[in-house]
Amino acid sequence: MTDTLQELGAALLAAARRAGADAADAVAVRGTSVAVDVRAGKLENAERSEGVDLGLRVFLGQRQAIVSASDTAPRTIDEMAERAVAMAREAPEDPYAGLAAPEDLAPGGQGDTLELSDPAPEPDPAQLEACAQEAEAAALAVPGVSQTQGASAGYGTHEIHLTASNGFSGGYRRTTRSTSCVAISGSGTAMERDYDGDSRTFQCDLRSPAEIGRLAGERAAERHGARRPKTGSYPVLFDERISSSLIGHLLAAANGAAVARGASWLKDAMGEQVLPAALSLIEDPYRPRASGSRPFDGEGLATRRRAIVEDGRLTGWTLDLASARKLGLTSTANAARGTSSSPAPANWNIELTPGPHSRADLIAQMGTGLLITSMIGSTINPNTGDYSRGASGFWVENGEIAYPVNECTIAGNLRDMLARIIPANDARPWLSRVVPSVLIEGMTLAGN
Repeated sequence: MTDTLQELGAALLAAARRAGADAADAVAVRGTSVAVDVRAGKLENAERSEGVDLGLRVFLGQRQAIVSASDTAPRTIDEMAERAVAMAREAPEDPYAGLAAPEDLAPGGQGDTLELSDPAPEPDPAQLEACAQEAEAAALAVPGVSQTQGASAGYGTHEIHLTASNGFSGGYRRTTRSTSCVAISGSGTAMERDYDGDSRTFQCDLRSPAEIGRLAGERAAERHGARRPKTGSYPVLFDERISSSLIGHLLAAANGAAVARGASWLKDAMGEQVLPAALSLIEDPYRPRASGSRPFDGEGLATRRRAIVEDGRLTGWTLDLASARKLGLTSTANAARGTSSSPAPANWNIELTPGPHSRADLIAQMGTGLLITSMIGSTINPNTGDYSRGASGFWVENGEIAYPVNECTIAGNLRDMLARIIPANDARPWLSRVVPSVLIEGMTLAGN
């Protein structure tokens, strides 16, 4: 039986050649995850999973097909190749399908310099349970917290290796350690909930369970007695916990696949102002210990630091090979993929230029308006950028937080909203999306 992911990838390519494929690439993934949940001081759930997943993509001319399996037996590998080639014979031609040119490939390093894998040993289930218990106990100790929805702790490893008939072979290993807690205040129909959590590549970087539980409890207690705010046009401050969703909408509109389909409100905005002139949006896949870091993309191209928005102007789409070919451009090495799907454009680590002021400064500046700390649902038109979402948070009067609010809706147009954002300086630097709280003046708010 073949053991290493590199050997599995080579076996898949050899099987594809024997089955008649003109070209192929293979993804082999080995993963382990451990998760422990507690509630009311008792262990509620403990899970551990381990497995290897294989994905094979074959090409017959401009026809392609993908198959996947979780069995690494030689017979299964041969069957995968035969099935993939048979499927490709029936697939329609795609003029944009194909592997990267050999001269464009990344060196194929393991990503060690990015510190993607923690050398510390895997925590045992008892350690994870103790962390979850400590987080829940800290939340319950906060005055005003009536109960918790539970606390969780987890650990995972993820190994990936990409092998292709154009000569590419490379892989890396990633680890994740996390703790979270959800606290509840009030009772019956007056219950309010909030949370805190942390997820890091290195276990030593993780915030303490006590801090996570305490903050979850304080947030839930602060939301007790929430009511609907006034209807009208007001400044809206997106808290740092949810502000990255706004930037996510911009990234989705700058995705090459959406642009190539003509389904993007930014499709004709290349070179135009999309953020205030002082702001840039930088993608950096080389940040150590960051979850979005990687040495190469899902097609074997070397990732690189780039500006998506520079000094407020949109400077580039996010492209994989297929979307780049459709648009007559060059891939930005942003292909992401799984074992059962073809590559698609995706973003790595993102950072928005911070502002000079704190969140408290922006609250004081906004006068009367809404501070949003959580959002639910969404109605977003991908062609026009029209935006509507349910929200809850705190009402601000005379530059100070007055009372908690819920059951309201905010609306606007993303192009107009993003052009007027005012960022704070409170972004968490270890996140994959480093986006501070942002203030937008003059949004429509539907409440009472």
